Amino acid sequence: MSEQAENDPNDGLRERLQKQGEDALGQVAQQLLESPLVHRALAGAFDAREKAAQAQEAAMGALNLPSAADLERLTRRVRSLSQRLEGIEDGVDRLDERLAEISARPSSGIEERLGGIEEALQKLGNEVEALRKKLGAGGSASPPRRAAAKKASPAAAKKASA
Repeated sequence: MSEQAENDPNDGLRERLQKQGEDALGQVAQQLLESPLVHRALAGAFDAREKAAQAQEAAMGALNLPSAADLERLTRRVRSLSQRLEGIEDGVDRLDERLAEISARPSSGIEERLGGIEEALQKLGNEVEALRKKLGAGGSASPPRRAAAKKASPAAAKKASA
């Protein structure tokens, strides 16, 4: 406890000195900012800096070298392109995962259905071929029964279709 009591007066003195120093610096800075001479000097320095930057950019352009602004623009474009590319890569990855899921699933009956359709078509093709042979074996050049049935009476059409 006695150590804290000894430090307290020093801490108070230090804080007062610090506060007085900050106040004095603040007043000096305020007076400098209000001074027209300092104001003109700062304005001149900023103008000179701007002119130097323009001259440097013109010289770099004349030498066909990129300026800092050109490099900054290029850096932003490369970052933008990189982000777009990452988005495309993510999309391709998602698509790849979906295709893997689809190929891993057992078939949903499509192959069986296609096989059944192929069999039915083969059967119909065979029947059409058999009818063609049957009609061709008679050797007559007469039209098929349907065409003849249209010309005949309705009773004959029933007979022909049966």
